[in-house]
Amino acid sequence: MANPKESRDKVLELLQEHHKWFSESIPLIASENVPSPAVREAILTDFGNRYAEGWVGERVYAGCIYIDQVERLCIDLAKQLFQAEFVDIRPVSGVCANLVVYTAFTNPGDRILTLAIPNGGHISSGRKDFNGTAGSVHGLDVDYFAFDREEMNIDVDKTKQKVEKMKQEGKPPKLAMFGGSLFLFPHPMKELVDTFHDVGAKVIYDAAHVAGLIAGGKFQDPLREGADAVCMSTHKTLFGPQGGAVLSLNIYSEEIKKATFPSNTSNHHLHHLAGKAVAFAEMLEFGKEYAEQVVTNAKALGQALHERDLTVLGEGKGFTESHQIVVDVSKHGLGGDMERALESANVILNRQLIPGDIQAGRHYQNPGGLRIGTPEVTRLGMKKNEMVEIAEFIKRIVVSKEDPKKVKQDVTDFRKNFQNVHYCFESTRKAYEYIKLR
Repeated sequence: MANPKESRDKVLELLQEHHKWFSESIPLIASENVPSPAVREAILTDFGNRYAEGWVGERVYAGCIYIDQVERLCIDLAKQLFQAEFVDIRPVSGVCANLVVYTAFTNPGDRILTLAIPNGGHISSGRKDFNGTAGSVHGLDVDYFAFDREEMNIDVDKTKQKVEKMKQEGKPPKLAMFGGSLFLFPHPMKELVDTFHDVGAKVIYDAAHVAGLIAGGKFQDPLREGADAVCMSTHKTLFGPQGGAVLSLNIYSEEIKKATFPSNTSNHHLHHLAGKAVAFAEMLEFGKEYAEQVVTNAKALGQALHERDLTVLGEGKGFTESHQIVVDVSKHGLGGDMERALESANVILNRQLIPGDIQAGRHYQNPGGLRIGTPEVTRLGMKKNEMVEIAEFIKRIVVSKEDPKKVKQDVTDFRKNFQNVHYCFESTRKAYEYIKLR
């Protein structure tokens, strides 16, 4: 039988070990980032113990005098950052933000078009038979954009033909979901928006991965390109706490408000609301410089890996225009095995389904690819020269099959010079410093 105090102490000990491990590792998960000390301060506050159901100023609960002020400020900062008419910052995750737009703009049984998962789609827009959120939770009929593997992007002409065929069959799509999880290049939304609007479909852009690049002016601008709404996470390239948001036009504000509460959220994690506000302010001040460096680093890392006998997708287009690169490791092994070997060397990244994996009999547990992201290492102050060093660490494990223990020591030494958070107003604590309150 577990001893309560010993169990508590063990949990806190493991948390401290995690912080130490990440201070000695190279964090390359494309969907993660490190918050500033100010964001960490915000999410430690008493806001995390309170409830504020409903829209700002229209709460179900008392005790929201200061919560309302912070939420209004958060909304105003997000509107300024993304030049948006309307913002709902209450979704508690990117998946929740996607559910909000499904609820606002579709009914169960409606057809949507999105990316297949091996082509970059996220499970939140997946089919029911894959346990995807769109199919399983909202009962949507999920179909896929035509995809060009060479371009690593949506095929515009074939997608137009597909939509026309659906129209002729009497079941056109009601929603088109651009964006995704594997996201190297801007999607051709501007080229396709009229095609979807002409059949009565809403056009949605899932910016979960690229919201920080959009805010920094380094990717595409979906609202200006015709999107009816933009969903996002607030903790990937956008360096806030974990959470979500929906951007849209004023004409859709009431549908989105109701779809958020009461349809998909109750309380909306108010400590993270405060952290979002701080992160939006940081992004307004530092976002352009940060986003520029994230993309520069991703391109440099792609080139360095290419030069080390690794097959980086998108070579003909400069590997990437985002924070991600994708490596086909199938000639050296499989992605799941490589992920584990690299983790043993303190290089933290993730395996990735890539185009052709399903046909080759590979699956998500051990696919043919690795996905690598540069947001967090950029936030730690790394630049192009460090990308070359990181590529060498990866090559030593994946290509040269070196002992991970030897590489781990070199990675730990490399990380000693990168311990503070950059692109924020102050960096009073180390990035992974464990803060004791006891």
